[in-house]
Amino acid sequence: MTILCVRFQLPPMYEAALPELLGLLEEFTPVVEALPPDGALADLRGAERYFGRDAVELASVIRVRALALYGVDCVIGAGPGPMLARMALRDARPGLTRAVPEDQVRDFLADKPVVALPGVGTATARTLCEYGLDTLGRVAAAPLSTLQRLIGAKAGRELREKAGGVDRGRVVPNGISRSLAAERPFTRDELDPDRHRRALLSAAEELGARLRAVDKVCRTLTLTVRYADRSATHRSRTLTESTAHSAALTRAAYGMYEALGLQRARVRSLVLRAEGLAPADQASHQLTFDPVDEKVRRIEEVADRARAKFGPRAVMPGSLAA
Repeated sequence: MTILCVRFQLPPMYEAALPELLGLLEEFTPVVEALPPDGALADLRGAERYFGRDAVELASVIRVRALALYGVDCVIGAGPGPMLARMALRDARPGLTRAVPEDQVRDFLADKPVVALPGVGTATARTLCEYGLDTLGRVAAAPLSTLQRLIGAKAGRELREKAGGVDRGRVVPNGISRSLAAERPFTRDELDPDRHRRALLSAAEELGARLRAVDKVCRTLTLTVRYADRSATHRSRTLTESTAHSAALTRAAYGMYEALGLQRARVRSLVLRAEGLAPADQASHQLTFDPVDEKVRRIEEVADRARAKFGPRAVMPGSLAA
């Protein structure tokens, strides 16, 4: 068991602390893959040799440090590969790591429904179940030709391998600096869409200012809406071009929010996350002859200088809206 899948139990008001928590994992291994909004994969092969402890023991240390330093508990799954660690996480509980030893992989998978396997959607699961292949154990025992006839050659081969416990995935480091988050909690559960939009505007302007301060642009924007019942909705949008322009981030945030079609939803907090960060000087920019756009960009430059000199409250939220 060398791979951990960690999900931090972040309170609704605390999601912006994720980069710091990911930094905690990087104290054990540099091979950390962020899984926003609240998780990560960590490859502990080198850490096991260095610290002389196995992955489950290191998971206990990680949990204690997260609680001691940040007051945040976590649930952890451990397995020989990323796929198995993710699946183990579903059976994990706070305070207890769910580990899947390599010699128990087939037993762990055998009775699970096919839809539990990452990458298997409802349509594929329905097709397999129609032919009695409703568990991963039955899929692993089925002839390869049967699976390929049902769902295709490549998909059938990959499904049979995964159902048999073959995990060819790997942890791809994507540094905590590749994302920034801005959270807007409400003092009470908020139903007013206008207040939701004002919170999104404020968060987008904060993200834009922070990106410009470190000379970065983002390629993807993610919106997380947390509700009164502690459930959440996540939406992501790839931008037409990488940007740190607050107006562009605001438009994307509004677009995702409107697409949710919330009706009298009691919202507890809104989180915007800028992902896929890259140096601003390496990003392409579509030239425009729109004088309004150029004017807003110049105003942003002035506002950034004001913030740098007088602090983040020097510019009121919404004053830069296009």
